[in-house]
Amino acid sequence: MTGKKLEGTRRRQSDTIPKHIDQSRLPKGVYFDPRGRGRWYALSRDGAGRQRRSNIADAQATLSELHRIMEQRQGIDRETLRYLADQFHQSAQYKNLEVKTRKDYDYCRDLALNMPTKLGKPLGDLATRHFKPALVQRIVDKIAAEGTPAKANHLLRYLRRLFRWGINRGYCDSNPAQGVESAKERRLRRLPELDTIERLTAFARERGQRSRGEKGACAPYLWIVMELAYICRLRGIEIVTLTDANAITEGVMTNRRKGSRDNIVRWYPRLRAAWQAATDLRSRIWSARSTAIPTLPERRLLIIAADGGELRKSSLDTAWQRLIKMAIEEEVISKEERFGLHDLKRRGITDTQGTRHDKQEASGHRSAAMLDVYDLSIPFVSHPGDNR
Repeated sequence: MTGKKLEGTRRRQSDTIPKHIDQSRLPKGVYFDPRGRGRWYALSRDGAGRQRRSNIADAQATLSELHRIMEQRQGIDRETLRYLADQFHQSAQYKNLEVKTRKDYDYCRDLALNMPTKLGKPLGDLATRHFKPALVQRIVDKIAAEGTPAKANHLLRYLRRLFRWGINRGYCDSNPAQGVESAKERRLRRLPELDTIERLTAFARERGQRSRGEKGACAPYLWIVMELAYICRLRGIEIVTLTDANAITEGVMTNRRKGSRDNIVRWYPRLRAAWQAATDLRSRIWSARSTAIPTLPERRLLIIAADGGELRKSSLDTAWQRLIKMAIEEEVISKEERFGLHDLKRRGITDTQGTRHDKQEASGHRSAAMLDVYDLSIPFVSHPGDNR
């Protein structure tokens, strides 16, 4: 009789188990007793270690019902937002996402699941059937009202993706985040003045010469990154992935992202000086660390971390924020003059001489609409008519 089977032993196929059940998918600790009309039961151990039996369902129970019963016995509620999120974050669809997207989704999951509600329990413990567009809209509006509209929109996009995934796989019946209005974000298109850039670059260069750990020191590569961002009109990720292979006879071959076209920035004294400073800094770090130098040019990163390895974009962002904070505290720049590393690309595109076509070629943008986001120059135009 299958009722004599002990938990933890290997399950064998049994002719007494109802035919509509796939025995290979039975949850652990669930067994069938064919006596009488038949009963499903679970085996567990009490506090003294003695094995106990509990009847949990009749013979007509489906496989999904047995799984649901066992999950509830273990404190798992399949109907909650928490369960839906857990399933999504364990899925192949989530694992195939870019690292940056997964990191954003992880943040949004924690934000949603731990959000307090008037019911005295976190949002993650609410059943997904209780989620309506009005509830999601209130959540978005509340977060936006706290002065973080971008945070609200990140959460909204995550919920849309989460519920869509759940619908397609039978975890929920509707997508309450669909049709919810996004929070209005302020479009910051900062264009730092050249004098501000020069002051911050000089400050970064001076502080980068201080020993690591010394008070007031900053990453020694920051001023070089600033120069390359402005001169080559590059994003931060494009700078930290430059290698010796990008330095060709004619100039610097860019490695643009997001569908932009690559181009070659011709050598001139300022660009050569920045590139040489980067290679000199790299040589000093590798020499001090006795690092094995890669043979292939495409394996030799131009900008490296203090340990001689790859500099991650997140580390660059952290170093940049430290520099800005220190520069404001020491009144090198004011709070109003604060700008982001990406704004140096905008300044470089705006300062590019020539027509809009020339600027678009320099920026690598495939459309004039994208150029409008970066080119903040004001064109000079002629007056209408004749010269009278």
